[in-house]
Amino acid sequence: MADKKVGVLLSGCGVFDGAEIHEAVLTLLYIDQLGAEAVCMAPNINQAQVINHLTQAETDETRNVLVESARIARGEIQNLAEVTADQIDALILPGGFGAAKNLSEFAFKGPQGAVNGQVKDLLLAMLAAGKPVGALCIAPATVGMALSEKSPLLTVGSEEGVIGALAAIGVKHQLCTVDEIAVDEANKIVTTPAYMLGPGIKDVAIGIGKLVQKVLEMA
Repeated sequence: MADKKVGVLLSGCGVFDGAEIHEAVLTLLYIDQLGAEAVCMAPNINQAQVINHLTQAETDETRNVLVESARIARGEIQNLAEVTADQIDALILPGGFGAAKNLSEFAFKGPQGAVNGQVKDLLLAMLAAGKPVGALCIAPATVGMALSEKSPLLTVGSEEGVIGALAAIGVKHQLCTVDEIAVDEANKIVTTPAYMLGPGIKDVAIGIGKLVQKVLEMA
């Protein structure tokens, strides 16, 4: 697993409008512990919303997804527009509402919404190259939207509305507990519910650890 480069696609900083920080940091931790190199990236776009995480109310601020994601990456981050599939061996998308607000329009329009063009292009390129993709929490919804023609097998927790919405575009769903992963061997996609189920950081850590391990094995 050494020398493997794992892209970590961030969507901002904070569960309600960006990347879920616990999920992102745990992903980075397990990549490092397994001897691989994390390559953080994010699209250089404005966030769809900015949420006050103390009150959970929307504000009238404007924030940039790449700038906010750089907080989690300690400044070591690339503009998604400059990343290609041949530069990484695998790709992982932490969850958080940013994955469904900034990387796609799933939070606002369901699976009929658009996926960010750079995100979709990279996901399609990874699959075409036979390289694995991992996704946590709500991020599998964006992956499913981008790759719907492949009828991917995913888990997004247990919310029937989300499962049904994705089923309508051909996504197959596997119910998992927080410590389990769903593995689509044909498409090399690994997903885990994380904070879709919770309840706490020690719980989501188990599934995330298994996901990173499996993604690296597939790489």
